[in-house]
Amino acid sequence: MKQRLGRQTGLVLEGGGMRGVFTSGVLDAFMKHELWFPYVVAVSAGACNGLSYMSRQPRRARFSNIEMLRKYGYISLKNLLVQGSIFDPNILYERFPAEIVPFDYKTYAENPALYEMVTTNCLTGQAEYLSEKHDARRITAIAKASSSLPYVAQITNVDGIPMLDGGIIDSIPILRATSQGHAFNVVVMTRNKGYRSSEPDIALPSFIYADYPKLREALSHRVEVYNEQLELVERMERWGEILVIRPQHKMEVGRTCSDVAKLERLYEEGFRLGEQFCRTWVLVS
Repeated sequence: MKQRLGRQTGLVLEGGGMRGVFTSGVLDAFMKHELWFPYVVAVSAGACNGLSYMSRQPRRARFSNIEMLRKYGYISLKNLLVQGSIFDPNILYERFPAEIVPFDYKTYAENPALYEMVTTNCLTGQAEYLSEKHDARRITAIAKASSSLPYVAQITNVDGIPMLDGGIIDSIPILRATSQGHAFNVVVMTRNKGYRSSEPDIALPSFIYADYPKLREALSHRVEVYNEQLELVERMERWGEILVIRPQHKMEVGRTCSDVAKLERLYEEGFRLGEQFCRTWVLVS
């Protein structure tokens, strides 16, 4: 007999650049088994993958992460030099939702679940949790901002406010989920259990993001904040306050990985673990 999740269980999606292909596999399994959460909060790559879950379009996120990468090669230093982003923004945020695999705005708008995407406000250096169901341009702008990695992507304006990747401040927005009334959550991670970043935090020189001192300050503590969040997730997992789905095999995909074979393996692992989860748990209707 399956174990039961409360009807107010939330879903939290970590980012991680191309590691997010793991999340797209998990979400495709959820859609196959019709596991629909009433609240989803997602950041960076998780926000982009979560859109296809909210519009109930299986394998759409997989297509963008794998088939489109194979066809268009949308990750390159040339993109960074010419367009200001290492990920081709024209392919990902204009052609993909409009013509390559059109986003189902109608189904998305009619989905009763609340969907929040996390961005970083460059002016305040704080996280913003943004939701939009009807304005197509704003939906795209929020997703783009949430996924705009610092240093290798342009700042994106949302509602006239400069925004960057939500993972700068809140890579794993579980506290946001609990603050919204979802005491129990399923968290999809893109790192192995026990991972901690060993990158050093450094104070950024004033000429980097010169107009945004609060952003510079936040970036100077990014690794420390992320490692604290990883500690929180594992502590909450031990206490039975959350369920975590994370890669089991050693991670071989980086943020800007363009190796399709590695991405396919990571997607398949996510799908397999997502199916395993659905065979064990059911959400109370």
